[in-house]
Amino acid sequence: MSNTPESENTMETAVRPSSLADVASSHNKVPGTRALGTGLETRGVHAWFGKHHALADINLDFAAGTVTALIGPSGCGKSTFIRTINRMHEFIPGAAMAGEVLLDGKDVYAPGTDVTKIRLQIGMVFQKPNPFPSMSIGENVLSGLKLAQLKVDNKDDLLEECLERAGLWNEVKDRLGAHGGSLSGGQQQRLCIARALAVRPQVLLMDEPCSALDPGSTLRIEETIRHLSDTMTIVIVTHNMQQAARVSDYTAFFLSDGGPGQMIECAPTSDIFSRPQDQRTENYVTGRFG
Repeated sequence: MSNTPESENTMETAVRPSSLADVASSHNKVPGTRALGTGLETRGVHAWFGKHHALADINLDFAAGTVTALIGPSGCGKSTFIRTINRMHEFIPGAAMAGEVLLDGKDVYAPGTDVTKIRLQIGMVFQKPNPFPSMSIGENVLSGLKLAQLKVDNKDDLLEECLERAGLWNEVKDRLGAHGGSLSGGQQQRLCIARALAVRPQVLLMDEPCSALDPGSTLRIEETIRHLSDTMTIVIVTHNMQQAARVSDYTAFFLSDGGPGQMIECAPTSDIFSRPQDQRTENYVTGRFG
């Protein structure tokens, strides 16, 4: 369920889709223009929780160097889907999946695949900031290196680089030894982004990263997303239509219509908000349901 207050929901759905399309069209990227690898692709992905069929036949292509927003009502499988991408879904008792998740053309579920390496390549930022409370700000950023047993020539340079890219360096550079929990909610979320960046992922998955943040912190996270998309592929789950318009190049609409969650349509974000091909998508983005 979204944490957005009812009044904000009312404001959000009152915005004309055409105006959101104008916002989206101001920053759309053309896929295939960045030499970052072949990107990410899912083919026929299904997911189950025990006997419950949560997702059915999801086929999506995430072009390298772009941001894709996943939108749709709560419970339609958006978060489950991104958890299948970096193999977190399989750790839930009774969970199962079928299909392929291809990173640079290689299936991350292929036999013999090192799951740890997959998670280094496909990072994750969760809805609730989760810095390690017993670690300092600096230790939090570099913690992934230790867990993955990666060596770097200059940790101080990497620390500054990651915090800079996450938009946090100027705010914490004089207190890197302070505990991560001493930061505000928005700062903690950017700290988690910096932590994910330290292992140099190709893909960054973000599950409603701004749902618990104030507007100012949300803006800074969105600026970070736009900046990061120059060097990686980003997939973000959001219930905020304005956010999808502001940060994403492509938008995929998910819906569970009495059965497993399905991807109804995916298109450039400006098209989703101005001329969706499916009536159900139009009903959702105009606030008629959801």
